[in-house]
Amino acid sequence: MIERYTLPEMGKVWTDEHRLSLWLKIEIAACEGWASLGRIPAAAVEVIRERAAFRWERVREIEQVTRHDVLAFLTNVAENVGDEAKYIHLGMTSSDVLDTALSLQLVEAADILVGKMERLEGVLKQRALEHQDTLMMGRTHGIHAEPITLGLKFALWYDEVRRQKKRLGFAREEVRYGKISGAVGTFANVEPEVEEAVCRKLNLKPAPVSTQILQRDRHAFFVTTLAGIACSLDKIATEVRNLQRTDVHEVEEAFGQGQKGSSAMPHKKNPIMSENISGLSRVIRGNAVTALENVALWHERDISHSSAERVILPDSTIGLDFMLHRTIQLLEGLRIFPEQMKENIAKVYGLIFSQRVLLALIDKGVSRESAYAWVQEEAMKAWETKEDFQTLVNGDSRIRAHLSEEEIAALFDFSYHTKHVGDIFKRVGLTQ
Repeated sequence: MIERYTLPEMGKVWTDEHRLSLWLKIEIAACEGWASLGRIPAAAVEVIRERAAFRWERVREIEQVTRHDVLAFLTNVAENVGDEAKYIHLGMTSSDVLDTALSLQLVEAADILVGKMERLEGVLKQRALEHQDTLMMGRTHGIHAEPITLGLKFALWYDEVRRQKKRLGFAREEVRYGKISGAVGTFANVEPEVEEAVCRKLNLKPAPVSTQILQRDRHAFFVTTLAGIACSLDKIATEVRNLQRTDVHEVEEAFGQGQKGSSAMPHKKNPIMSENISGLSRVIRGNAVTALENVALWHERDISHSSAERVILPDSTIGLDFMLHRTIQLLEGLRIFPEQMKENIAKVYGLIFSQRVLLALIDKGVSRESAYAWVQEEAMKAWETKEDFQTLVNGDSRIRAHLSEEEIAALFDFSYHTKHVGDIFKRVGLTQ
């Protein structure tokens, strides 16, 4: 049964209520920082801690008049705090709150995504070990090349997902910065010690230098990292879609009881999960372009990045969260048809052993040019006549002058191609 996707965890990160709750934490932490410097009475901070609160409906009501979200928030908080509210937001600009809160949201989102990636790693590891020796056709340019195992595909994806998880960890650190440095980043009306106190309390790092905002190369790196992960999931989904094609049919997405594939054709079983993944990867890659465009702003800040970020950051993190969920579902429920894989291998009349024949002739002292010409001639004949390649090789007097029938038979051995699969698994760190 396919588990439905819900987003209580990732969705909460981007709710208005959660965003404003982070604003409140930042404002209280700033008051505490000022108090440590003796600028705000400790008693006032106690009152602020006890009374500071907001109600989203009231903030929204005030914003209809102020047309400014942070001022509406501060007004509502002041309504609850009373006279001590005069110490809130002291020396700060709106972006001190907005950008520091956004960093907290991105860190939260990254942690959720890392958890999903770890789960995906586990599924890929399980499937790789399960199919370490499941023989299938390797393809280059869409054409049969030489045998591989299905486990190698899973091992490849497992290794790539691990790399992407490391990159996401680095991107998380790149956005784990706060700034409480005032209107143009000069600390004219707020002390650097206040910024340090806020960041310390929120487990952020103070930006070494900022303008009115944190610099958007950090956010661009984060979103491009998400796009890279989306590309890897697209890669997995695209392979599944290709292997599910009717003329290949080596794997198949799970198809639930009562599920329908087409309103017109009752026989259809379509790779819809994989297609969802591929489609959403395009959205996140597009969002990465927008994030890159946000890096260059006017002077110490303009607002052109803000509206775009309200779309691309929630959409990219929620979209990737869904993609990871769907990829896990896809791989856990993936049906695999080893017998069909064997039938597909047999479709090329043994031609996949052409390189072995070529190398064996070279080992016998035949020039590469001559050996290649002889083997290719028989290979092309097998393609055209659909005759067995081994039989044709045995019937070629030029080849037989150097290789006996027994030697040729030994060349047509699948285990030759898979003898180092175990070594590759050890390199990747895949063990039972």
